[in-house]
Amino acid sequence: MQNLSHIAAHRRDDVQAAVQLVFGSRTTELRPLTGGVSGAQIFRFDVRSRSFVLRIEPDRIALSDRDRGFRCMEAAATVGAAPSVHFADAVTGIAIMDFVPGRSLSDHPEGPLGLVRALGGLVAKVQQTPPFPILGALPETLGDMLARLGQSGVLGRADLTPHLEAHARIQAALPWDEASLVSSHNDPNTRNMLFDGQRVWLIDWELAFRNDRLFDVAILTTDLADTPELESALLEATFAAPPNRSLTARLSVIRLLTRLFYACIVLDSLGSEAHSGPQAGEPALTPRAFRAAVAEGRLASGTPETAYAFAKMSLAAFINGVAAPNFEETLEMVRQG
Repeated sequence: MQNLSHIAAHRRDDVQAAVQLVFGSRTTELRPLTGGVSGAQIFRFDVRSRSFVLRIEPDRIALSDRDRGFRCMEAAATVGAAPSVHFADAVTGIAIMDFVPGRSLSDHPEGPLGLVRALGGLVAKVQQTPPFPILGALPETLGDMLARLGQSGVLGRADLTPHLEAHARIQAALPWDEASLVSSHNDPNTRNMLFDGQRVWLIDWELAFRNDRLFDVAILTTDLADTPELESALLEATFAAPPNRSLTARLSVIRLLTRLFYACIVLDSLGSEAHSGPQAGEPALTPRAFRAAVAEGRLASGTPETAYAFAKMSLAAFINGVAAPNFEETLEMVRQG
């Protein structure tokens, strides 16, 4: 295999062995791919006129998390939600999948409405897999993560008391039945989607576990299905039935939990890299302003500064959602089921 200079020396033999096992060949050139923020190394390579992807998980990822992510990815591939998996070994942290040439989601031939319908069908496929592992009740886990963030100093002097109090109110009102949880990607943002010109695939399964059936849908409504028409189309495509008030109310609350989820995950992953300089005291960007800053290059994609700004934006969006005029009515509807 050629061009191994980008791979840590202690992992090169494992990469060679994986390619040899799958293809019976050790002579292929690796070409780095960019775009992810997980820290995994991703390469494209060709064997007998076909293209494949090699993924190498970071050393810091625990074996149990690698195993869970790989098993979820393989399950999703069996139902056509993820590209075919040819090799996945949690011990070495190496996976080999089909390469899918990506095009812009805006190229979808049926426009935004057709895209969200396709994404609803994709979420439905994921939910039809054998159940992914459970990582505990998400509302309780988020409460614990928020509490740790408040004690860690990662956010400087930021006061998370309002977030903790609002989260506790949601947790008390939100019915959470483990038996109703479904397989969930938990991070279906546009970076984790590949559109090949005909259909959409989900990639990067490291956050996958069993979750509320609306969690993936809620994430999709923050960027891609962000109008009432698109949201309704997404829900109907996912659940094969028009949405009712009870479902949309729960979706509104789950969407707020996705904001907390992203903030906690990002800040936890940053650790000591979390930005504590001059921007720490600046107001959080709105979601629209954050997207504009990234699109215009004022925030560089994939940097700790951008991740920190995203986390602050997510925390602020949670509080703004709780402060919305109809939030109490929505929460009461959720409480009543």
